[in-house]
Amino acid sequence: MQFTAKQISQFLNGSIDGNPDVAVTELSKIEDGKEGSLSFLSNPKYENFLYSTQASVVIVSKDFTPTQPYTSTLVRVENPYSAFTILLDKYNEAVNAQNTQTGIDKMAFVHPTAKIGQNVFIDAFAYVAEHAVIADGCKINTQVFIGAHSKIGENATFYPGVKIYHNSVIGSRVIIHANTVIGSDGFGFAPQKDGTYNKIPQIGNVIIEDDVEIGANTTVDRATMGSTIVKKGTKIDNLIQIAHNVEIGENTVLAAQSGISGSTKIGPNSVVGGQVGIAGHLTLAKGTQIGAQAGINFNITEENKQWHGSPAQPLRNWMRASVIFKHLPDVEKRINALEEELKKLTAELEKNTLHNER
Repeated sequence: MQFTAKQISQFLNGSIDGNPDVAVTELSKIEDGKEGSLSFLSNPKYENFLYSTQASVVIVSKDFTPTQPYTSTLVRVENPYSAFTILLDKYNEAVNAQNTQTGIDKMAFVHPTAKIGQNVFIDAFAYVAEHAVIADGCKINTQVFIGAHSKIGENATFYPGVKIYHNSVIGSRVIIHANTVIGSDGFGFAPQKDGTYNKIPQIGNVIIEDDVEIGANTTVDRATMGSTIVKKGTKIDNLIQIAHNVEIGENTVLAAQSGISGSTKIGPNSVVGGQVGIAGHLTLAKGTQIGAQAGINFNITEENKQWHGSPAQPLRNWMRASVIFKHLPDVEKRINALEEELKKLTAELEKNTLHNER
């Protein structure tokens, strides 16, 4: 595939500084750019690479002002990162269009009662259980397990080793990466008088709505009753635990190694940073933003608010507390010195008082 700077500019509704006829055939990071490649500059920290890159075309902000000579043709747009993302998406579509493999590998197992749509690919060693439904255009890679009575929407992609337990419902255009488990039992155990625990049957399911993407080695537990729900457009990173009966609102983003305890509800358009811990039976308002390693053990009722720290607090309070925390060793020394000085003053005062009484 080959495109000129002029074609790229027209596609992105941008403007050109340089040669409009220069052609590119691949995408690259700006620091690795070479002749014939297209890159972008969004973060000011990488500006210095613009003056050394060999990339033929670089996408920049419309108000970017270079401070040194450069050799690339610039395509100016409103948002370079978003523009480059659009191009990456188009590039990926073109690559996937070349991979049109369909059919069921002879070493896959598909139960006779399962319903398989048109243009579906099921790779070797995949297993599709009884009464499962796989809609048109799905790609089921090797060692994927799809449990009984599960329903998979159109154009879903499951990478190797994905496990979909029984009765799960997966929407259209869902992407699930390797070794993720959907529908495993929720963590439900009843303590007994003798100190043992009885397992509470988990008879609900998991619903993953349209356009959700889930990273590798993540788990979404089935509900005790009812459904664990991940709503449309949500993006979930690797290594995340989503417990039974959790509800995640649409277009929410969760970063790696976070955990959400049972029956918690996260509002739409929220952002959860890495290694965040959220306690159970909570409700988090729409647009909640939680910084990395924060701990949430209370309901959040105010929308579009940022929280940091453990236990979490509003961003401004956390920033003030962080400044104080850094100086705690010095504060301790000052307090100890003041205490010593106070002891001396108290002893001197007592001595003078005793002398006056005499």
